[in-house]
Amino acid sequence: MSRSHVFLSAPGYVLGEIEVSHDEIDGLSERAMKLKLAPQPGLWGWGSVRRTDRSLEELAVETGRATIAAAVVDPDTVDLLVLCSTRFPGGAETHGGFVETIMTGIGLTRADFVGVTLNRCTNLLSAVRVAQAHVSAGLARRTLVITTDRVADESTRMESFALFSDGAASCLVDREPLGSDRYELVGSASATEAGALEWSNEISSDLSRQVNEELLSSRGLTTRDLAGLSQANIFLPLVIMKELQAGFAKEQIYTTNIARFGHCFAADPLINLVDRQEAGIDVGSLHLLAASVPGSRFAVLLRRCAAPAPGDEETGAPSPQPSAAPPVQYAFHTG
Repeated sequence: MSRSHVFLSAPGYVLGEIEVSHDEIDGLSERAMKLKLAPQPGLWGWGSVRRTDRSLEELAVETGRATIAAAVVDPDTVDLLVLCSTRFPGGAETHGGFVETIMTGIGLTRADFVGVTLNRCTNLLSAVRVAQAHVSAGLARRTLVITTDRVADESTRMESFALFSDGAASCLVDREPLGSDRYELVGSASATEAGALEWSNEISSDLSRQVNEELLSSRGLTTRDLAGLSQANIFLPLVIMKELQAGFAKEQIYTTNIARFGHCFAADPLINLVDRQEAGIDVGSLHLLAASVPGSRFAVLLRRCAAPAPGDEETGAPSPQPSAAPPVQYAFHTG
């Protein structure tokens, strides 16, 4: 257990520049038939997706720069980059150049880096936990987390659980709150069932409940204490069923972006948080970022912090924190 405060700040995202309606996706009808999905867009939440002609590196650089600018910090102050992708391009001989392009594009001249990929669409929240652990342990003061993904084969833009968009998302994890959009990272938790990790298995609500027990119950909280849940943008009936089974209320689940642009790989929880911000998030309210894949569930609990006083943005000066705020705790669980 760590008793030092950790903050998640300046969340942001970038999507593919080309908007495509679901009925304009090549081969969608045939793909839906193959996947045994009834052609009912309203049922599934089919709307639009975003496609890009840009590279993964370009997407990562754009979102990383935007986060650093929103946090009003110098990229030279970033100690660690945690970089995620569901599918890093090439092999070992290309990965160094891939990371170099992103780091130099953002201006990270003195940062170390860690790569995260095998957690699939929970990559981002896994990476936030890595960043949280580094900052809390004093191994890094300021960590930039980036996830970047795009569909490699247009014939797979539809899967049995989602329509996919291309994009990237990012945030800073630090000992201080930064910029105007800042959250205390109250805690995080994960649960894994090794025998259910294979792709064809179902998402487990049992694992979600285990994570809730570790993350919420240990703090005297329940799901009803949360102002909102920002989860993966998988098909509408699937996400509602699974999250209701996990103990959340329907009004807590953010489903607006399912029809807007579908599933942006691991970036969804952060994307949904950013869009909730635009509608207004009360200071002090608790929000859960969560994502599931077969055999695994990750969640991060955040508390909204007050915006900085005028003039503090340039220094990254922290807002006063309530003395009763619970310490950051790690709730590691393996089912």
